[in-house]
Amino acid sequence: MRFTASTPAKRVALVAAIGVGLLTATGCGYINPQQTASPYAASDGIDANVGSLQLRNALIASSGNEGSSPTPSSDAPGRMLGSLYNTSSNDISITMTSPGQSTVSMTIPKNGTVRLEDSSTPADFSNVGGVPGSLVSVKVSDGTSTQDVQIPVLDGTLVQYRQYLPSPSSKASGSASSSASSSASPSESSSASSSESSSATPSATASR
Repeated sequence: MRFTASTPAKRVALVAAIGVGLLTATGCGYINPQQTASPYAASDGIDANVGSLQLRNALIASSGNEGSSPTPSSDAPGRMLGSLYNTSSNDISITMTSPGQSTVSMTIPKNGTVRLEDSSTPADFSNVGGVPGSLVSVKVSDGTSTQDVQIPVLDGTLVQYRQYLPSPSSKASGSASSSASSSASPSESSSASSSESSSATPSATASR
């Protein structure tokens, strides 16, 4: 059907009606900012840049339990999750130190990425320094720059993080800590040595 405006007044009214219709159809886009137009952390972790290192969706998974106590403790172990990007053309050695003075260290290859969830060596803090639901200040260094990054601590309320919760017994291991090899007591060392000198196999010794 063809619509024709026979007078100037009708043509003005027609143009106004068309304009109102267009504003109604697209008003949300004009008035409200589009969420996807602004950068934001797409999940539960945070994003931060420290020198050549980029942290993406970084968080700490921790049950908040220390030993057999059901009371949440800031001294409980936790596991760092997220992705680490090295934007430089050289390998970098990074360190991340929790408020509980537990340090995780690793090397990120040049122009490379390490997804901590997939890493063969878990980035475990023996002492997180904060309970689940809190933000902890983790000192992150790429070897050149150092920055305190506020990282959330989450427990197993969200099912996708339950598999990453370190057990309370892992507090003494510090599997990804650079000081893990020096944390064994002399009695443990002599025990391991005597066990190794007897009939234990190397694989059994490493698993203790």
